[in-house]
Amino acid sequence: MSETGSPKGQEFEHILGQSDKRVAQFDDRPKGLVEKLQHMLHGNPTLVPVIVLVAAIVVFGLVAGDRFFSPFNLSLILQQVSIIGILAAAQSLIVLTAGIDLSVAAIMVLMSVIAGNLAVYMGVPPILALAVAFAGGTGAGLMNGFLVTKVKLPPFITTLGTWSIFYALNLWLSGAQSIRSQDIDKNAPLLKFWGEGFAFFGAKVTYGSLLMIAVFLGLWYMLNKTAWGRHVYAVGDDKEAAELAGIQADRVLLSVYGMAGLVCAVAAWAAIGRVGSISPQSFYEGNLQSITAVVVGGISLFGGRGSILGALFGALIVGVFQSGLRLANVDVLWQVFAIGWLIIIAVAIDQWIRKVSK
Repeated sequence: MSETGSPKGQEFEHILGQSDKRVAQFDDRPKGLVEKLQHMLHGNPTLVPVIVLVAAIVVFGLVAGDRFFSPFNLSLILQQVSIIGILAAAQSLIVLTAGIDLSVAAIMVLMSVIAGNLAVYMGVPPILALAVAFAGGTGAGLMNGFLVTKVKLPPFITTLGTWSIFYALNLWLSGAQSIRSQDIDKNAPLLKFWGEGFAFFGAKVTYGSLLMIAVFLGLWYMLNKTAWGRHVYAVGDDKEAAELAGIQADRVLLSVYGMAGLVCAVAAWAAIGRVGSISPQSFYEGNLQSITAVVVGGISLFGGRGSILGALFGALIVGVFQSGLRLANVDVLWQVFAIGWLIIIAVAIDQWIRKVSK
């Protein structure tokens, strides 16, 4: 006797006939304007700093007028942000891996002291002195990377400690004394190369400003067009998932810290040209300023999201704010106050955009 003819079979067919026959559907309700904006910004994180930069230029242009748009002021903004911009490029590499580096400025100053002592006081050819500085910067970055990947220390604690170490070495190697501009001009003028420039529509464009742009473009290419760059984003987004996908996460992190150290050494060469001398106590706030540029530039502190070009726009935003507020005769105290709110707002926007992925 078949089961379909049994009472149990008939009861089953009766219940099945009363079941809901609708096909599962996804929620395709129309999104509001705010939700569309949120999704657009999530897919284009660099758009936020671009909008802020354009808005800042328009506002301060209206407030300060022709003084803000003068060739001299615009070129001055580029010169002022060039060093912090290069440091922000190094910082961006670390932040993309969900880390933080509090030692970038200390590495930069240490490498400038090393290059200056070798070339100015010890008679080493400037090219060789710079090569030593580049190797030293890479080594300092690898030291941070080793402590993070092998010793398993948190990046914040690691770089907080190495910041003190590098700063102490700066004072020891230099004897807490600056290398004067006249001595550099006499013995190693190549060290000041990036401080030179050319006239462009009535403004002086320094080679250091062009170097900053070149560094960002080079790193953008590496992060977006190479396998290494894809691995950096993967490790920053989810290290465990990246390892399951066959990526050697610790090796990637080590290379990132080494590359960041090399970029800091490049910044050291540019800083000598920008300042004109070498001081072991210069750019003391460079670490925080580089983090500010990264955060304002829309790179997520949680790692794995953002474009390194955002840090360039972030540095320019800070430069525009400082220049505009200064031309508007705003006290330095309130300039710092405004930059503080800028950081808080940038992080709040990042948190709001991240809700899309939840």
